[in-house]
Amino acid sequence: MAGKKISKKNAVRRTNRISAGTMGKIMIPLILLLIVLSGGYYYIIKNYTVHTVYVEGNIHYTNEEIMAMVMEGYYGNNSLFLSLKYKDRSVENVPFVEKMDVSVVDPHTIKIEVYEKALAGYVEYLDRFMYFDRDGIVVESSTERTNGIPLVAGLSFDHVVLYQPLPVEDMGIFQDILNITQLVNKYELSVNRIYFGSDNTLTLYFEGVKASLGKRENLEEKIMELQYMIPSLEGKSGTLRMESYTEETKTITFEPD
Repeated sequence: MAGKKISKKNAVRRTNRISAGTMGKIMIPLILLLIVLSGGYYYIIKNYTVHTVYVEGNIHYTNEEIMAMVMEGYYGNNSLFLSLKYKDRSVENVPFVEKMDVSVVDPHTIKIEVYEKALAGYVEYLDRFMYFDRDGIVVESSTERTNGIPLVAGLSFDHVVLYQPLPVEDMGIFQDILNITQLVNKYELSVNRIYFGSDNTLTLYFEGVKASLGKRENLEEKIMELQYMIPSLEGKSGTLRMESYTEETKTITFEPD
């Protein structure tokens, strides 16, 4: 029996029907998948938006500046995205900051813990402020002053290298600087400048008043006394002479400018 002939036109129509049926089978799951993904996306955006941020440990930067660094990008305000981005990872390479840890408290709340570098002071070098730590290692170079960190003057050096110790003759001076900064913080004094004289004398500069402490004997007693003297001299300008001060004599004179 002769086979039934199928015209070329009919063959094309049959192929189109098969293709359309196959495409329909593929498109339906794709559409369903897109619906599921869209619903999931909407759910994540709606239910994981950050409304509350706790920032702790920051001194150099404001809360808003810290939040801008951590929550950058299009999904920066999504707690799920942030939890994945910072999982087992800290924020680093931020000037004056050792690291920042980010944790998700709940879907609408995150906490940012800032660990700033322990700065003892700064020196001026080539129109920049070079900040160093308790060991004298230069940890930051900036064009901006940081409140609460004193300028240290009177140190002799001919170059500065970032992440290297300041090349001073007596490295023990940094222990003295640390002791001074700890004492002024202990007695809640705001020192603008620490000056080391070539004759091993020490002068602390406050707003309008400088305290000439002389040699570094009885240092804590002298600084403890300053917590009472400096507030009483507010608005005045001059020099507190404390070179001869001891716990027994308590000799202090004020020389107005």
